[in-house]
Amino acid sequence: MARDLRGFIKLLEQRGQLRRITALVDPDLEISEIANRMLQQGGPALLFENVKGTDQSVAVNLMGTVERVCWAMNVEQPEELEALGQKLALLYQPKPPKTLAQTVNFGKVLFDVVRAKPDRDLFPPCHQVVLKDEQVDLTQVPMLRVYSGDADKVITLGLMITRDPESKIPNVGVYRLQIQSKNTMTVQWLSVRGATRHLRKAAERGEKLEVAISLGVDPLVIMAAATPLPIDLSEWLFAGLYGGKGINLSKCKTVDLEVPADAEMILEGTITPGDVAVDGPAGDHIGFYGPVNEKAPLIRFNCVTHRKNPIYLTAFSGRPPKEDAMMAIALNRIYTPILRQQVTEIVDFFLPMEALSYKAAIISIKKSYPGQARRAALAFWSALPQFSYTKFVIVVDETINIRDPRAVVWAISSQVDPARDVFILPDNPFDSLDFATAQPGLGGKMGIDATTKIYPETDREWSEPLTPDPETAAIVDRRWAEYGLADLQLTDVDPNLFGYDMK
Repeated sequence: MARDLRGFIKLLEQRGQLRRITALVDPDLEISEIANRMLQQGGPALLFENVKGTDQSVAVNLMGTVERVCWAMNVEQPEELEALGQKLALLYQPKPPKTLAQTVNFGKVLFDVVRAKPDRDLFPPCHQVVLKDEQVDLTQVPMLRVYSGDADKVITLGLMITRDPESKIPNVGVYRLQIQSKNTMTVQWLSVRGATRHLRKAAERGEKLEVAISLGVDPLVIMAAATPLPIDLSEWLFAGLYGGKGINLSKCKTVDLEVPADAEMILEGTITPGDVAVDGPAGDHIGFYGPVNEKAPLIRFNCVTHRKNPIYLTAFSGRPPKEDAMMAIALNRIYTPILRQQVTEIVDFFLPMEALSYKAAIISIKKSYPGQARRAALAFWSALPQFSYTKFVIVVDETINIRDPRAVVWAISSQVDPARDVFILPDNPFDSLDFATAQPGLGGKMGIDATTKIYPETDREWSEPLTPDPETAAIVDRRWAEYGLADLQLTDVDPNLFGYDMK
């Protein structure tokens, strides 16, 4: 697969997972309504080739299924993503190898890192057309207005590239941008993100923060930007690790930043600390309109470069399922080895899509001492920056299938005494977009210990769980066809038979 957006679109089309729409469509509400219906049904990616008000095509729903997210990351099955997570775990918190096998594995990862270093492209496709100063007109970019209550059109899948004013290490993040004029946009971000740290440092030094927005990149690069990384490691390096070779970067025209050479479009500009504007309301991932932010940082753009006939790649937020939820399911697999390294008692963990892929976490542990479930929950909240915004952590035994809501609800219902096993941490820094908190940006967290209790957690003798008799189960397996039931293999029970949908 070619390492750019067009190569991925070609792959989807070859696999029957892309529809080209030639009918005239409006980026104001109409495109998102069409795409949302496809998302809800697990439908194909869409390429709109006749968009009102622009000569650019619009690609949406490219990563609208977990299968397509896996293809974007050069694997076929979600389980294969854990191998990528194991590489990240070694780099996230490296430890000296103790055995020959560990030495060999660490050497392989270091070799992969060498191969993953970015290359430079002196004549990049993203510079085929260059527009500066008065030529800049962001209204020609086919941004979507997704919901009728949105203040204006937004960019959602643009990679924002900034650089630490001190260390010069770049950060690549995905933030929502709202158009303000033909050459300005506001940005909505969380205080823990890398770009916000860079802006604070620039303010302390009395400097402007240089910014580049890369639109229409290889989806693999988007996944790298969404992966939790140590501050001192570059997303470009991890994109190379994901892809097996370094990505091509090129210098911007007017700011001292590097961007993906194969991007469809690059927006170049600066943020002056204290230069703000009103942002929002806008539909957000919580499932409500995000609040108005009267002091959103304002980016002033002075240069736009793009390919000939650029393709605008976009997505949109809202109540799951949405593309960001599908990406989160894949990232869940990548996080797992990192989390196990940070919190050694964790066997597995799961972030349900229905809980916005980060608001609730279910973790399983191999319990060996009292209080271990509470320790695991507290460690989880501090393991990775984004987990600090997780409201609920449910800890279960390793025997519980954490991806089966029936099993998790059973564990909570049968093994939890709320007075003993539920604990609240009040007044934590929190997601300001969460309307459930009493105060913006400040909220509580809840831990639930749904594990089997041991002394001194309880003085009562804990009963054994009910399980089938293994000898009888073996007999029934052996005689299943004899019963005349060979056509009924009940290994995959339809959850809808029980009154709800577990898809």
